[in-house]
Amino acid sequence: MPMSASRSMSLYTATCLVVANMVGTGVFTSVGFQVAAGLSPFAILVLWVVGGVCAFCGGVAYAELAAALPRSGGEYHFLARVFHPAVGFLAGWTSITVGFAAPVALAGMALGKYVHGVWPELRADVTAAAAVAVVTAMLLASPKTRRWFQNGATSLKLTLILVFIVAGIIAPGTGASLAPAAGDGAQIFSGEFAASLVFVMYAYSGWNASTYVAGEVRNPARNVALSMAIGTIVVMVLYVALNAVFLRITPGAELSGQAEAGLIAGRYAFGDTGGRAMGLLISLGLLSTISAMQWVGPRVLATMGEDHRAFRLFASPAGLPLAATLAQTAIIAALLITGTFESVLTYVQFTLTLSSFLAVLGVFVLRRREPDLPRPVRAWGYPVTPLIFLIVSGWMLWHVLRNAPKESLAGLGTLLAGLAVFHFSRRN
Repeated sequence: MPMSASRSMSLYTATCLVVANMVGTGVFTSVGFQVAAGLSPFAILVLWVVGGVCAFCGGVAYAELAAALPRSGGEYHFLARVFHPAVGFLAGWTSITVGFAAPVALAGMALGKYVHGVWPELRADVTAAAAVAVVTAMLLASPKTRRWFQNGATSLKLTLILVFIVAGIIAPGTGASLAPAAGDGAQIFSGEFAASLVFVMYAYSGWNASTYVAGEVRNPARNVALSMAIGTIVVMVLYVALNAVFLRITPGAELSGQAEAGLIAGRYAFGDTGGRAMGLLISLGLLSTISAMQWVGPRVLATMGEDHRAFRLFASPAGLPLAATLAQTAIIAALLITGTFESVLTYVQFTLTLSSFLAVLGVFVLRRREPDLPRPVRAWGYPVTPLIFLIVSGWMLWHVLRNAPKESLAGLGTLLAGLAVFHFSRRN
């Protein structure tokens, strides 16, 4: 039975996948670096709103593609269909090498560090590996267990964030004012704003998660689009509120340059003991991020296995991509052991943003080339919303290429390596 024939995923589970893919380490770690970059509190909040609007505009474009071209695989499927199989392969190559494995490894490491901060006798690396192993085992269980675990872990994460936001509103404010001030406009159009947007979009990455499992979603023409729209709006509201709380209750000097913003702000909201407890709860919430990316990522490799003989081993005719899941887990394990994955996050985000840029551009190409193609869902606000995504993403890509040329060229080098693999797979 092909994977597309098993459509057991509900709208709620698809939305949980979108939310869980987005809400990971980024929102709990990046605000300290935005403060260190010299951005004002108001500019930082605008930064998170811009990221959310950009993700939503990308989501409505992806909704049209997913409804017109309903198959699992995300950009791999879209770009191969719209442009050329080689372009789709390169998007898939990025996803299967580090696109999902690196964020899972980073979430595991963050979880390990938070747990180590509460119980120093537990090694962070061992905890990270154990968390990935347990979550992977849950995903390889029955479909009902998979859905139960993902829905429950995501619901727990959202509950924790809401509790944190309410506590932050009640707690006395010791941070800076969130009101706009002179000079904020210039900051919003500065290079520092664009550079910070890269990490904000990393925190929002996952807004397109349900397109990777479209073959498993009930009524994909409707539910894939709704899951992306609902998930992105929910996460944008949470992100803006959460960062407002971080900035309101924590002095900027305490946050500046610090990666553990959630733990630092938790101490100000709940005291030292409560802050440690909040850090532990945040680490538990990261389980849903690991689960979501371990669920979604292998589906790309499995879909590629259906199309390329060199990857035939990873195809999943029974619906469960066992070999692909184990392959991604092996990459994650290598990253956890070496600990070198953090240095590739910038170039990973560059290549992933390039893939989504081309996918949204594909909406324009497909409408012009195949105007009669059935489109059960059309991009809301077309052509304005796709253009907003392309403008913001293009601006971000330009600044990354200019300010981080080594990482950008490394990303392009990865794509060239993928092109060689594509030609080899075509010959075989």
